Amino acid sequence: MQNHLAELVVLGSASAVPTIDHENTHLLVRGRDESILIDCPNNPLVPLQKQGFDPLKITHLILTHFHADHVSGVPPFLMSSWLVGRKHPLHIYGLEDTLWRFEKMMELFQWESWNGIYPIEIHRLPPQPMTLVLQSEQFEVYSSPVRHLIPNIGLRICNRWTGECIAYSCDTEPCEEVVELAQGVKALIHEAVGEYRGHASPQQAGEVAQRARAQALYLIHYPSEDGRIREWEALARLTFEGMVGLAQDGLKISF
Repeated sequence: MQNHLAELVVLGSASAVPTIDHENTHLLVRGRDESILIDCPNNPLVPLQKQGFDPLKITHLILTHFHADHVSGVPPFLMSSWLVGRKHPLHIYGLEDTLWRFEKMMELFQWESWNGIYPIEIHRLPPQPMTLVLQSEQFEVYSSPVRHLIPNIGLRICNRWTGECIAYSCDTEPCEEVVELAQGVKALIHEAVGEYRGHASPQQAGEVAQRARAQALYLIHYPSEDGRIREWEALARLTFEGMVGLAQDGLKISF
């Protein structure tokens, strides 16, 4: 990977039910000097190492919402990082509702007794469209509230050195907030569980990508356990004219 490029890695692509080939949905954004973990449904140390990435190099953790298939791996990840000697700070971001529940969860594990734990800096995000989550030398990340069953955010991740961006819908019904987050992006990663309350179908994801003028659409957080996804790409192509793909575990997108 060239020094000015960033890379998004799909660590997991399944919805709430994982399978042998599809972990629950979570993402890694790799930069030259910093990296962002988006959600943490299980301890990511092994998936990260399988991708040739040192877990201790994670500098930011964004928690989109407090459903088990997005946050249940945070305690073992924080504990494992402490036990293997992490020293540098970890920044954790999320909505107030998400972080309040995260802190209550960590209290159950008595994390205040983890002597010598590295600094953990908590950043509470307002539920406002296009909120600046973080800005660094390489990255600029924005969040907007999306339409799920509980408070949740979608993301726009930009590489300031190349000018290219990727958007991630997270779990949501089709909404204007994702259209705005995804305007002109190199790739929109959009959930595709099906047309249920708080979720979206492949056709609906295609409509969002089309309206946002995204260059490519990758379907994620799909029902990998029952074989239906064989039709998912074709369904999305009914409403989106650009490139469509399934965000399989291990997929890498440079930007």
